Amino acid sequence: MQLVASKKDEMPLLSQFPVGDGDSSSPVPPLSRRGGFSHTATKYSMLSHSAPHLSHPSHLGLSMKMRFSLTLAASLASLALALPHGHAADSAPASDAKVATGVEVLFNGQNLDGWHGQPHFDPYKLEEMPADERAAMIEKWTAEARDHWSVEGDELVNDGHGPYLTTDDEYEDYELELEYKTVPKADSGIYLKGTPQVQIWDSTEEAKFAIGANLGSGALWNNTEGQPGKNPLVLADRPFGEWNKVRIIQVGARTSVWLNDQQVVDKAIMENYWRRDEPLRPRGPIQLQTHGGEIRWRNIALRPLDTKQANEFLADRDTDGFSALTDGKTLDGWIGAVDDYEVTPEGSIRCRKGRGGNLLTKDEYSNFVVRLFFRLPPGGNNGLAIRCPEGVNPAYGAMTELQVLDNTAPQYAKLDPRQYHGSAYGMAAAKRGYLRPVGQWNFQQVRVDGSTIEVELNGNVILKTDVSKVTDYMAGSAHPGKDRKTGHFGFAGHNDAVEFRDVTIRPLK
Repeated sequence: MQLVASKKDEMPLLSQFPVGDGDSSSPVPPLSRRGGFSHTATKYSMLSHSAPHLSHPSHLGLSMKMRFSLTLAASLASLALALPHGHAADSAPASDAKVATGVEVLFNGQNLDGWHGQPHFDPYKLEEMPADERAAMIEKWTAEARDHWSVEGDELVNDGHGPYLTTDDEYEDYELELEYKTVPKADSGIYLKGTPQVQIWDSTEEAKFAIGANLGSGALWNNTEGQPGKNPLVLADRPFGEWNKVRIIQVGARTSVWLNDQQVVDKAIMENYWRRDEPLRPRGPIQLQTHGGEIRWRNIALRPLDTKQANEFLADRDTDGFSALTDGKTLDGWIGAVDDYEVTPEGSIRCRKGRGGNLLTKDEYSNFVVRLFFRLPPGGNNGLAIRCPEGVNPAYGAMTELQVLDNTAPQYAKLDPRQYHGSAYGMAAAKRGYLRPVGQWNFQQVRVDGSTIEVELNGNVILKTDVSKVTDYMAGSAHPGKDRKTGHFGFAGHNDAVEFRDVTIRPLK
């Protein structure tokens, strides 16, 4: 939608958090927590391995799970040589490890460098504290943690009490691997982005069977009952006295967990325990929970995912029933402003700079899920036309126009909140802070079912709305098209060279 600044709402923009894949010239470094044991996790360069370059999903032969497994498996194979635990006792210390490019060894096998203490505490409240007060609080927690955390050989040991051990660095999209060993009736977990939690507990403790302990560890314990990820897909816990291996991939809030090489969570949305109506924070620390019994950890390593890897992970999910709307070569199957769009040599559909108009599918759709990749130029503005007839302004004449916008552009600093990216234009505001940096590809899914719309951006649900219940309109009156039951899908160009690729759609019954 062509944008006009609102006079009554001047909401500041949220920060953007690049993932550092080389597409951004000035990536934002991870945030550091003052007052911890140290402020930098140990990072390593590769000598013998390099992380594979992952191309677009449609050109790949390996499955997504296998590709990720091979990547970090190679890293951890090298890491195992550097972190002794019995069979490798004569190997080099962790500080001399040579592992794959980009892998960070979070626990160096020697001391608590890179960690600080922090209990179960609302991270939003922590961020809102004055800097000196926050630093003092973390220093206090860290002192308390030293009484309960220790290093024995290559193992990180907690006695079941005290603040949680928390990484100084914060992470956005990543793959994490670690091992743990605990005792009967202990209860622990792994906080992701400062949010509870991947559950670890005693699957034989009958007193907790009523709340799911018998189902096993590895699930997203604080997800709502009945939602994906709440309970593990299989019981995969090993007997007490044995080490359990955990592997986690998290992109946005989309989370997969493997316990002892068995998948227990499959790309479920991890709910925000602290603010249930918001996605997870864009980035946050890893926390090792303490709760009622000794637990030991070792071989803790993390690999940040670049944009290509993160997007692949998101796109390779529940793909049955989707059909392609783009062929990467032509605009066959599209109507409307076909002369104002072009197909690039790379196969994306791009609005011609200085041109615009509605590019619509020939077919009409009622209820559907659409998935696509898009890339914004600086200040880029476009939109997704939902249930749109020909010859109308999608923002008002269609069910809605879902905004596609560079939220960071200075000229958009004072828009109405309902004008930013992902919003149902002029009706319902999307959450901000989840776009990738300008020039990088974003992955987005839109679900339209009856009068409801859900927008998921880069693994984060940024909009859930029912337009039939909207009563407050930016325009001052109801949009005439919002109750449309069917129409075309398409793009609403506004003179900027916004690109779309790999657009697929699945009708809903």
